[in-house]
Amino acid sequence: MGAGAGRADVERVLRRTFLTLLVAAGFCFCAQPALAGGGSYAFAGGTVKEQATVHAALDASSFDWSLIPQTITVHVGAYGDSYSTYGNVFLDATLLDSGRFSWGVVQHEFGHQVDFFLLDDAKRALLQRQLGGMDWCYTTTGLAHAQHGCERFASELAWAYWPSADNSMRPSATNDEAGAMPVAAFRALLAELLGIPSVAAAPASVKAYAPVAKPKPKLKTQPKQRRKR
Repeated sequence: MGAGAGRADVERVLRRTFLTLLVAAGFCFCAQPALAGGGSYAFAGGTVKEQATVHAALDASSFDWSLIPQTITVHVGAYGDSYSTYGNVFLDATLLDSGRFSWGVVQHEFGHQVDFFLLDDAKRALLQRQLGGMDWCYTTTGLAHAQHGCERFASELAWAYWPSADNSMRPSATNDEAGAMPVAAFRALLAELLGIPSVAAAPASVKAYAPVAKPKPKLKTQPKQRRKR
């Protein structure tokens, strides 16, 4: 009896130790920054489902997010509008709860991080000539969202690397934010620009916003024809 009780105690201790190590390992795994296409980001807030939506959005894009040289902090909360600052993306939780419909906005906001970290003034000036805009990024007050070159760039990037009918950045005309350049031409230009070494300089005070998401297109239903008797 004594030996059996002793073995039982040892087994209980071993089980507790194993469970403790398992929980600790799981915690460490969850605390690591997530990777999307090689890019690194960490969450501040958001449910498991909302965080999964962000991951899915970045995975849907063919852009190489690993080019961004810093871990981006993704804040999820009741922000009303989604927006970005240097190294930070703020996403409205209600938008993320719409699932796939929010993917374009997520990609748009990460497009701002590409601007902040990988572009210099010369490259921004070249892109603005191609994409349009009255200024690059909120140096002029009173302009509409689509009149800022940085917003046109972020929308164009979101669309060019995920040209899906489900993308809310999808242009309906050439004067739309994402419609200034054909997809292939924009991707070729950006690849060329990002292949040129540069020192990105984006003021920490820059705050760039997501555009108003286009509503989902409604499917047309055909009226039912009555059978002739």
